[in-house]
Amino acid sequence: MHPQSHSAAALPGLKAGLILLSSLTLGLVLSACGGGGGGSSGTDSGGTGESAAGVTTFAVTPTLSGVAAVGAPLSNAQIKVIDAAGAAVGSATTQPSDGSYSLSLSSKSLKGPLLIQTSGLDSSGNPQVLHSIVPILDAAKPAMVAHVTPLSQAIVALSLGSEPQAVFASAAASAALIAPAASAASAAGEFVKTLIKTQLTDLKITNTATLNLLSDPGFVANKSAQDLLLEVLRVQVARNNKGVDQLLISNKLQPTAVPEVVVGLAAAQIELVKATGGLPANAISSSLKLASTSKATLDNLASLDELSAGLNNLIAQGKLAADFSASALLGTYESHNAGSKADLAARLAAYAANKRQLGRLMVLGCADDVLTGGLCKRVMVAATVSDSSGAVLEYFSDAATFTKAAAPATTGGKWSLIGNARKLDINVYPVSVLDLAADGAVNSATKPNPWVGIQVEMQAQTSAATPVKLLDTATVQMPSGYSIPFAYCSRPLLCISYTPGATRVTPIGSIADSALQQSAIGWLGSAESQRGAKFVAAYTSGGAAETRSVFLPADVPADTARSRFPSLDAITATAPLKAAALRDGFTINYATWAAANPDMRLISVRTLLTGGFVPLLVDNAPPLPPKTALALPGLSLPNPLTLSAEIWLGAQDMQGRRFYTRYALQAE
Repeated sequence: MHPQSHSAAALPGLKAGLILLSSLTLGLVLSACGGGGGGSSGTDSGGTGESAAGVTTFAVTPTLSGVAAVGAPLSNAQIKVIDAAGAAVGSATTQPSDGSYSLSLSSKSLKGPLLIQTSGLDSSGNPQVLHSIVPILDAAKPAMVAHVTPLSQAIVALSLGSEPQAVFASAAASAALIAPAASAASAAGEFVKTLIKTQLTDLKITNTATLNLLSDPGFVANKSAQDLLLEVLRVQVARNNKGVDQLLISNKLQPTAVPEVVVGLAAAQIELVKATGGLPANAISSSLKLASTSKATLDNLASLDELSAGLNNLIAQGKLAADFSASALLGTYESHNAGSKADLAARLAAYAANKRQLGRLMVLGCADDVLTGGLCKRVMVAATVSDSSGAVLEYFSDAATFTKAAAPATTGGKWSLIGNARKLDINVYPVSVLDLAADGAVNSATKPNPWVGIQVEMQAQTSAATPVKLLDTATVQMPSGYSIPFAYCSRPLLCISYTPGATRVTPIGSIADSALQQSAIGWLGSAESQRGAKFVAAYTSGGAAETRSVFLPADVPADTARSRFPSLDAITATAPLKAAALRDGFTINYATWAAANPDMRLISVRTLLTGGFVPLLVDNAPPLPPKTALALPGLSLPNPLTLSAEIWLGAQDMQGRRFYTRYALQAE
């Protein structure tokens, strides 16, 4: 592919083409959207002051500001800016309260376009790496604005024709990809608007020609109309298991994870850079051409943050658990993953005792099995929990419901927490596992290595200080129709049972307790490996039989680079991991891996001893980023140690894929 680029002199004519485009309705033919230009998605075709080499020189130090948000602000996220030559020209950290950032660029002479990357954790603790762009540099406009959101990520991905993170990481070698992005960005923004037309209509954004998804100076992540676009849409850029980079857009409140609109990035970009006649809609491979709506829910979301504000008011007053339990904000509360109203009230009271506050609520999805008339009765929400310095200490999640104002009022109402009414939590994840020796070398005895499969996590105990068993046994039926038995194993999660009908099993201690290896289980096929694959859990809890459907959040990767698996620093042939270190305790460091994978987060660290009657396993919670070291406490072990020792590292990316690394420690 040889993308065609355009000079600044061509842009005024292209802008006229976009004025024609904005007068269309849905415009799925989009014959006039190619070629860039226009200001509605954040570009400006005015005089750029560019030299022949494409460098713009400003009379004063240029600045860049914006907001990083995914509905709720991205707190304490890292902002990095590069120019088209790949040179780093600025960095900053977003404000904890609103996700805003501001910085002075390091040079008055810049080669456009500018690419912006933000990396951090969202309100549920999920890693996010998103991108934005300043397509056209204008010497007369040194104060530039670039918001970083899932929609800006979509625009950049379409403009580049590929997933932006890899391009950003090797920008100096990717100049041929970056250059066309300047002329394609505006058309890409217009194309994105056609894919979310239903949401724009629901939010009464009628003049879409003036909607600026990249640089609206008035944008704030406060449940305004543009912010609500981010709340109700699931926008992802991902590579499928065939190696194709795609833009995926869906109604976030739909219960299934199957994307509604699928756009091939490379095919769309070829059309977007055409001077005339570009047809990016031809790159849509899904039957739907725009995301569906949940208008009945969307109509109420503007006031959602009143719920967190009300809870913060009670927290700031130092209220006790009884006060929270009696509050109208918990008035209709039922339960959440077996947690009771009393459990929730105690947690909120602990925030009060420790001077914590909740951030703005972010919509995660809907806990209802079916949406009726676009109404979600149990909206899944999450929020950061921070101290007075703005440092995020943990994450809060639950389900909220909206109660309309009593008659005779025809509008208005209140949000309150209600819980998802689930007896237990169930999730499935694509999983990849890498088996390493004590010196970090790949274990040749494991075939294949790495291996891929499906991880099934079924809650087996309450999360109370003294856990209570929730159930003895369950089955999970896969899309192919085969079922896998699970049983209680005295752990927080059920274990896969290799004895059908068993109500209690001994845990293995490794990932095999919850993960099915694709190469070893003949029942696992392509149907189980695709994004949105439906898994049905059946179990009996509290004497009542229940079935639950859960959906795979992403494709199982066909090929995974070793660099994606979590790894420890300073592990070599001359400095291997030794089992004896578990007796004294030691600190693990993973800074190198974390820096190379900003879209991933370490989620688990387990030490495992096998060879005795029952495996001895200890789980240690890794710290939240940006920390990249964890002290493992010493264990009371025999000397010499005669058991086999392992360390398991688990990580998750922003698509919901999980990567595990097993280190087999060197024996004494």
